[in-house]
Amino acid sequence: MDNASTMRSGEPPWWHSCRMLLVDDSKPFRRSLLLTLEEISGVCITVEAADGFEAVQKAESIRPDIVLLDIGLPKLNGLNVAALIRKCSPESKIVFLTNETDPEVVKAALDTGAVGYVHKLQAGTELKTAVEAALRGQQFVSPNLKVNFLDTFAA
Repeated sequence: MDNASTMRSGEPPWWHSCRMLLVDDSKPFRRSLLLTLEEISGVCITVEAADGFEAVQKAESIRPDIVLLDIGLPKLNGLNVAALIRKCSPESKIVFLTNETDPEVVKAALDTGAVGYVHKLQAGTELKTAVEAALRGQQFVSPNLKVNFLDTFAA
């Protein structure tokens, strides 16, 4: 698909040219996410990975701008994957896309250097915002998780 033909008025041009690595062990979820991303932007996902080891290998070879990363992965969990990707591809922006809602897990994920954390149930409405924030060097945490996170660590 030619990204130029799918650009929508008012969207930043970098959104259409960024390289992404989508890491999730559920093939149906990856397919659904690809369709969602194409519908909202025409962005091209360059590579998919189904487990942690594969994610690190692919990140090292393609040096993605954005890594959309689940935590519950086979072979190597997403927190460890994020730490390894930060070493082999330090310019990659990591956005966790997961079902994990525990504030301790959110903190651990952000402590890896990730710039985003999106709950999978909110992916349809929050993912584009999270990716755009990441590409601008800003942090994004799903608002429903941020409340629990702030309540837990405010004390």
